[in-house]
Amino acid sequence: MHSQHRRVHPTAIIGPEVVLADDVVIESRAVLEGDVRLGPGCHVRPGAHLIGPLVMGARNHVGIRAVIGERPQHLGYRQEPTGVTIGDDNAFGEMVTVHGGTRASHPTRIGSGNRFLSRAHVAHDCIVGNRCSLWDNSLLGGHCVMEDGASILQGAGVHQFCRLGRLAYLAAASMTTKDIPPFIFQRGINDVAGISTRRLRRGGLDDAGIATVRRLFSIFYRSRLTIPNALDALEEQLGSSDLVREFVTFVRASSRGINRAESRGFAA
Repeated sequence: MHSQHRRVHPTAIIGPEVVLADDVVIESRAVLEGDVRLGPGCHVRPGAHLIGPLVMGARNHVGIRAVIGERPQHLGYRQEPTGVTIGDDNAFGEMVTVHGGTRASHPTRIGSGNRFLSRAHVAHDCIVGNRCSLWDNSLLGGHCVMEDGASILQGAGVHQFCRLGRLAYLAAASMTTKDIPPFIFQRGINDVAGISTRRLRRGGLDDAGIATVRRLFSIFYRSRLTIPNALDALEEQLGSSDLVREFVTFVRASSRGINRAESRGFAA
């Protein structure tokens, strides 16, 4: 489909299966191969490599030498076409890598409004929600889930099969091998540090919501109750809050478990 608004540099390599919407810009030496579909207003910077199956929505920015859709690094992968699906208004910085899923029925999925800074990596079968941030050199292992507004800062890593709840926050140079519940700030190696009022406010919580999360944290992490009893206490004392219900539902659904507070505020 030809459009006078579309700009493709003559040194770019565009495969025959590629479909480009209007206003797409493809800069020098970029490579698009396989079944790649880019929505309106997408911009692909020099040297980027997009590999299908890949469906990308509108107004996405793909940085210099980023690679999106490469085959998964998984021993169980059987060379079937799997792919990546991406929403709108995402920014992929230079040398960001996003791998396809391990099965055709489970592509790697990325929502809208996310930021992936330079050299961030999203592994196979991950699900990234909306308005998430992966900072420079951060790593999201295979089969992970990031719910809306979650953040992984510079050089931090998330073990495979982990989940980060809404507005969860993993500090720079940190690592988690377990799930991080909604609203929780974690640092170091599996250390729960508290909550970040500034980040919660950025995520849309008002003063009342932040006050509820503070009470939630105190009851759950500092009461010295077992996890089941702490969840029951939350429901009994704050059960009318949507924020508390969200937290409790997340923790009860956790298959990898969650981390203790740094102060060891509750029993195993």
